[in-house]
Amino acid sequence: MSSDWLEALKQQGGVRPRKTLAEEAADNLRELILLGKLAPGTAIPERDLAEALGVSRTPLREALRLLEVEGLIEYSATRRPHVADPSLHELTQYISVLGALEALAGETACREATMAEIADIVRLGARMVEGSDKLAPLEFFQLDMQFHAAIVEASRNEPLIETHRQYNARLWRARFLSSQQVDRRDNTLAQHADITEALQKRDASATRRALRNHLKSTIENIARIRNDGAGAASED
Repeated sequence: MSSDWLEALKQQGGVRPRKTLAEEAADNLRELILLGKLAPGTAIPERDLAEALGVSRTPLREALRLLEVEGLIEYSATRRPHVADPSLHELTQYISVLGALEALAGETACREATMAEIADIVRLGARMVEGSDKLAPLEFFQLDMQFHAAIVEASRNEPLIETHRQYNARLWRARFLSSQQVDRRDNTLAQHADITEALQKRDASATRRALRNHLKSTIENIARIRNDGAGAASED
């Protein structure tokens, strides 16, 4: 029997496993939360949601556990799930740590990244500029996260990559909201340009500084959103 197919799979990195029902349900729930269709603090009616997603309650509960790890779902004392609603203080603490992680990753990537990896990061930044007025909000955000993940992965520091993944997962909603501030998008793209320029020069200090400033802007955006929301609520 010919082994050509086996060699081809090896070259492609093997067969990509299909997502489980729980993973697919988690993807759908994550999108509902990111887009605000399930607002912070909303109780999760498991039976109704399982029916709406076309799955049984077993994979739904596994999906909820996955999102609990990401900080998107929390449980009450009676183990009833609801959409997480972290305080601004909590978000600020997490984003501060994330900023330090990404700054370290950028600094390390200046030393470890290949020219091809840096070129890929530059291309991701360019795609964000091109799609700024065209992409759907979720698509733009996903591209933004790919940009940041590519920088972290280029550090080749596995503990750093894993720690960043854990912290970033808990900030999906906050970073998504920040990325949707249209009036601040030009500033975001300009900061990305600063990051890629520093990376291309392999200027570790400038890359670290640019990434820290970028995450600082995320904190400012979230604070602004929270303040605007509080003001709107007081007017109702």
